Amino acid sequence: MKIDSYNFGSIKIDGKEYRNDIIVFPDRVSPDWWRKEGHNLHIEDLKEILDYSPDVLIIGTGANGVMNVPEPTKNKLKESGIEVIEEKTTMAVNIFNQKIEKDTNAVGAFHLTC
Repeated sequence: MKIDSYNFGSIKIDGKEYRNDIIVFPDRVSPDWWRKEGHNLHIEDLKEILDYSPDVLIIGTGANGVMNVPEPTKNKLKESGIEVIEEKTTMAVNIFNQKIEKDTNAVGAFHLTC
């Protein structure tokens, strides 16, 4: 799954456009990703990712980086053996594509606005 483009509120993956926050696995997309507390990322929001157990999780925190990733969430991911990369969504998309090109077992969780 390569991300073709990202613009505020929109992401295009393999030619298909999505307009809601999204989780991108190497082999599939989980659209309409909702969090229990919109701009705070809790470990409960990442169950699908924890079950998948990637080597790396790239978190796109929004166009302006508004989504917060609290330390307890990062710590739990690291305890689960998952490297965490947290960046504004534009940079996170670039990192995700680089990791996928290198055949890294990476997942991306992207907030598309704010």
